[in-house]
Amino acid sequence: QFDYDNVVKQYHQAMINTQAPDASKEDLEHYLSFLTDDVGNQQFPNAPDDTREPDGKKLMREGMSRYLGAHTEYKAKIIEYVVGYNSVALKHKFSAKGLRSDGSEFSYSKEVLDVLELENGKVSVIRRYGR
Repeated sequence: QFDYDNVVKQYHQAMINTQAPDASKEDLEHYLSFLTDDVGNQQFPNAPDDTREPDGKKLMREGMSRYLGAHTEYKAKIIEYVVGYNSVALKHKFSAKGLRSDGSEFSYSKEVLDVLELENGKVSVIRRYGR
C-alpha cells in the first residue's frame, strides 16, 4: 500500500526547502530525489510542454540551481490534496520576497494547483496551474 499522505507532505516540505533563504544544493538534491530521471515539468502559461525528457531531472537541477538562496523570505502551506491512481492534485499557496541579481527587490504571492503523476513511487510529471 503506497503512503500518499506521507509522500505528499515530504515532497511539499522538500520543495519548500529549495525556496528558503538558506536553500542549499543538498536541499535541491533532496527535492530531486522525489522525481524520476525523465521527469516532465509543465507550468502554465509560461511552459506548456509536459514532455518527459531523458535528462528532465538534470534540466530541473540546472534551472533551480540559479535561484537557490534568492529569497529573503518564503512561506508556503498546503491547502488540500486529493489522491488518485498514481496521481496527486496538490493545492497550495506560497509567498516570497527576495533580491534580483541587479539588487532590486521582488515579492509575490500565489495559489496554485500542482497535478503530480507518479511512477514507481516517484513524480514523473509535474503540471502546475497557477493564478
